[in-house]
Amino acid sequence: MAAPRLSTLALIAAALLATGLSLVFFYAPVDADQGVIQKIFYIHVPMAIVALCGFVAAGVMAIGHLRTGDPSWDVRAYVTIHLSIVLAVGVLVTGSIWARGSWGHWWVWDEPALVSFLIIFLLYCTYQPLRFAIEDPERQARYASVFAILAGAFVPINFLVVRLAQAYTHPRVLGTTGGNMPAAMRLTFLVCVSAVALLFVTLCRLELTAKRDAARLRRLHRRSDPLVSAPPAPQARRRPRAEIPQALH
Repeated sequence: MAAPRLSTLALIAAALLATGLSLVFFYAPVDADQGVIQKIFYIHVPMAIVALCGFVAAGVMAIGHLRTGDPSWDVRAYVTIHLSIVLAVGVLVTGSIWARGSWGHWWVWDEPALVSFLIIFLLYCTYQPLRFAIEDPERQARYASVFAILAGAFVPINFLVVRLAQAYTHPRVLGTTGGNMPAAMRLTFLVCVSAVALLFVTLCRLELTAKRDAARLRRLHRRSDPLVSAPPAPQARRRPRAEIPQALH
């Protein structure tokens, strides 16, 4: 039952991505100031929005893990953070390209949106090293959940800094009046945000399905392998390793 739903979700995501790219190149007008380079906005900003929302969602999942003790919540948080980091890399790369084309520099340190996003990205880059530095699975999951909750609390700061900064370069595209974009640009932007969000959900579902299948295969392997499932005989445990037949290695 899960495979057809995942396939349908992937097809819808692919169709929405194709629609968004078509709107970017054939429907949205060319920016009068920046020219064609401005079209990277339709990829850069949606990826940033989805990545930040993914970090927040992982914090909510981590709360669910600490409250219920269900390890599936921890797995969901891990996958969400992992894919959000991948999107964040894309945000930094596309942002640098856009900055180079528009401002003549690969990076601008006095732009609050760039610096705050970089800080959040570097914070989450420590998630996996800190997690796998703990050997005990239960402690690993518990500490990872605490990290996800605390780090997720910093994400809204990124949004507030951009909104409250007096000297900002990024346009306000999420205002109550739809920002300062024309209708064609706003429609293209919303379609691209929906496409990236649906792609993110599809990849999360795909990775979670792969992890569940891998865990199921490991359980079946342990049950079917007599060398793994059956306890060794007392005399076999006392034999030196050199005396064990080569076939058991």
